[in-house]
Amino acid sequence: MKQIIFALVMTALAVSANLVFAEAKTASQIAKAEAVVQKVQLNKASLEQLDAIPGLGKKKAQAVLDHIAQHGPIQDQAGLTKVKGIGDKLAAKISPYLSFN
Repeated sequence: MKQIIFALVMTALAVSANLVFAEAKTASQIAKAEAVVQKVQLNKASLEQLDAIPGLGKKKAQAVLDHIAQHGPIQDQAGLTKVKGIGDKLAAKISPYLSFN
């Protein structure tokens, strides 16, 4: 009888712990999603803001700034491909993080 009660208590504790961890993970995912929602304004961004975009890096971020300085604002994803070192795949990857306004 004691073993059954002990097993039930341990099961209840395990379920409770899993629920707590699941809620913590969900809160973390929500925070990340909210951070992604705030897009970087490409034509007004600093080097640090562009460097923070996943997949871009400091060298390509500088290339974007140089391109904007020489050729004017980038209007869309296709305009990103005109930047040295940024092809179609990279432009598609980073576009969700950018606002072209």
